[in-house]
Amino acid sequence: MKIYADRFPIALRQLLTDLLVVAWVYASIRFALWLHDLIEKLAVPGQKLEGAGGSLADNLAEAGGKVGRVPLVGDELTAPFNRAADAARSVAEAGHDQQELVGQLALGLSIAVLVIPLGLVLVGWLPPRLRWMRRAGAAKRLASAPAGRDLLALRALAGQPLGRLTRIDPDVAEAWRRGDDATVDALAELELRSLGLRAGR
Repeated sequence: MKIYADRFPIALRQLLTDLLVVAWVYASIRFALWLHDLIEKLAVPGQKLEGAGGSLADNLAEAGGKVGRVPLVGDELTAPFNRAADAARSVAEAGHDQQELVGQLALGLSIAVLVIPLGLVLVGWLPPRLRWMRRAGAAKRLASAPAGRDLLALRALAGQPLGRLTRIDPDVAEAWRRGDDATVDALAELELRSLGLRAGR
């Protein structure tokens, strides 16, 4: 018995759902990356502060070294330059610390905004999709087995809505008991259709 996907409505609905999930994940990742880049821009003042403080400290240290070579008063003149250089290094370190803080904030917020959308996919979409894949795979194997259509018909009798069953035959259970081929085929077809599959000979 040949099995192929029923394009409407179940298979199409599943395809659209899968595409929406892919688009949702892609958009979530893009938003997280955009947010990361946006927050990283806050580190620019820290970069400038670190660069300016480091450059100023180097210049002051160099000037202090030159002043220190002045005879007699060199050591006394060097002290203010050294203190100013130390202060400039503190400014540079503050700029560096600010950059690290911004980087950690950008990473943390980017991960935080991904947790909910990816969690919804992992909890709300993935388990039902995997269950459907297992059920559809089992149905395909049953449909190709010698007595598979009988088992599919029995599953339809046990699980399908009564309205669908009575459209096959008003006394569908009795027809199934008699082993009516048309009823068994219709029940098997109904069960496969409920999984987005269709049976064909």
